[in-house]
Amino acid sequence: MIYRITFLGTGTSTGVPLIGCQCRVCLSKDNKDKRLRSSVLVERITDNGERIKILIDAGPDFRQQMLTHGITGLDAILLTHEHRDHIAGLDDVRAFNFLSNKPVPIYAEQRVQDSLRKQFDYAFTDYKSPGLPEMTLYTIENKPFYIRDIPIIPVRAMHGPLPILGFRIGPIGYLTDAKTIDDNELEKFKGVKVFVVSTVQRTVHRTHFSLSQAIGVAQRVGAAESYLTHLSHCLEPHRELLALLPQGIEPAYDGLVREVVFKDIQ
Repeated sequence: MIYRITFLGTGTSTGVPLIGCQCRVCLSKDNKDKRLRSSVLVERITDNGERIKILIDAGPDFRQQMLTHGITGLDAILLTHEHRDHIAGLDDVRAFNFLSNKPVPIYAEQRVQDSLRKQFDYAFTDYKSPGLPEMTLYTIENKPFYIRDIPIIPVRAMHGPLPILGFRIGPIGYLTDAKTIDDNELEKFKGVKVFVVSTVQRTVHRTHFSLSQAIGVAQRVGAAESYLTHLSHCLEPHRELLALLPQGIEPAYDGLVREVVFKDIQ
């Protein structure tokens, strides 16, 4: 079977270009420097053509990302944490409710669910008005679980003082918004074929990996292909950044698709 990852967005919380900014990255004509808020679609495609679609994070650009990539349904949404640039688009799951006539499954830690119930309180009332988004919340912890028959391995990291989750899905590892990660947690990514890690700038950041730290994490994981995401305009334009990175590590860009042939181990 094939695992496919599609980068729907690769930008930091403000997106790139930043509103009003006149820097050379924000003014770049290269489409690879146009970055929506970070999100990926992971698909498992079986030999008979069955597709299971798992979205990681649904930020403010969720609607645009679904339309751009022609996504008409999701089997699940995984949430790394509750910050707005990772959940603000959940109101638009209502479109999938209309198409499927059922709620969208959302997998998140209890703390993240509590935040959803506050930020989208109208979606969780006893009164179900037509047109409101419908979500079924599934509580996850830092323990393996399944979506359908796909094993999902959460990976604990820290976003400054905030505990967050990365995820390993088959041969793909995804870690965004991390500042620190323990060795035993990073070990969970060992053996992935494609690894994604975030960075926002070259210099030390209070809640994110710096560029050198993200490179170091990718090298420790040792995947054949590693990609940087959650990029800001503080880094070089895509073309220049690509030339600066070690072999096997590249800046991701919106619309990038990678595929890996892989057999699930149950």
